[in-house]
Amino acid sequence: MKKKWGLFLLLVLLTACQQKEDINLDDIFNMKFEVRELEGVNEQGTTFQTGELKGEVWLANFIFTNCDTVCPPMTANMARVQRHLKEVGLEDVRIVSFSIDPEYDTPDKLIEYGNLFDADFSNWDFVTGYTQQEIERFANISFLVPAAKIEGSNQFTHTTAMYLIDKDGFARESYSGTDLEVELIEEGIKRIKGNK
Repeated sequence: MKKKWGLFLLLVLLTACQQKEDINLDDIFNMKFEVRELEGVNEQGTTFQTGELKGEVWLANFIFTNCDTVCPPMTANMARVQRHLKEVGLEDVRIVSFSIDPEYDTPDKLIEYGNLFDADFSNWDFVTGYTQQEIERFANISFLVPAAKIEGSNQFTHTTAMYLIDKDGFARESYSGTDLEVELIEEGIKRIKGNK
């Protein structure tokens, strides 16, 4: 009788392991946008390339430091996400905030901006160093969202969403950057990592 139970438990464990490996992200998430290649520099002046994030799970959003509306609360919320992920053992998830005002947002300005929100730069990159045309095209094509300067103003139109990108470089989910749902973000990350 003990041998039968042992065999049963072994089969259950093997089945559970098999199910974990066979997760099809297309069945879990409604979104699958390929994040295109973009090269710039981060707040430290270090070269940054989206292609180098292949194999990692990461979160992305669009901000600019001169923003007088949604960017400060969005960045504060991303900082909350970063702290939460550390608390639950998901500190290896990268965070990338792309500036949509690369002419104004130098690395020094991005460090200053990140420090306002106690950003941990060890896994959070604030990226600039590309042209205005490149970042607009990147947002339009990779995430199907607008990113454009408002005529006669120093302000920009852009999405307020946070995006979850899988290990193969596909945006899989968007979350509100203003009405924060930390647990949903955690759940999405765990599903991509195969932990749930």
